[in-house]
Amino acid sequence: MSLIRRVLQLHKVHFAAAALMLAITLPLALHAQTAEDDYNKKCAVCHGKDGLGNTAKGKKVHVKDVHANMKDSQADMIKAVTDGKGDDMDSYKKEFTPEQIKALVDYYRSLGQK
Repeated sequence: MSLIRRVLQLHKVHFAAAALMLAITLPLALHAQTAEDDYNKKCAVCHGKDGLGNTAKGKKVHVKDVHANMKDSQADMIKAVTDGKGDDMDSYKKEFTPEQIKALVDYYRSLGQK
């Protein structure tokens, strides 16, 4: 086999491997959401983007300001997000992984430090 043919074959293999890798990782990268994205999509309607709970729904269900919630432990907050809280807060254990729930809680708690 000539040297040129071998080089072309190697390039085809590398191109195919790169294309396969891109096909696998691109959809994941495009759909990867941050904790802030998840919070804004699911939590901000009650808790507010700033965590102050000054939304119509937040006022209706008496959501506490993030600063008042900071006395709750991280574990208690994770439990509330995982299992829900009474009739006012849904459980998110079917929607988010435990890692995503922890990230949501960490993001929410970070709002109380601003």
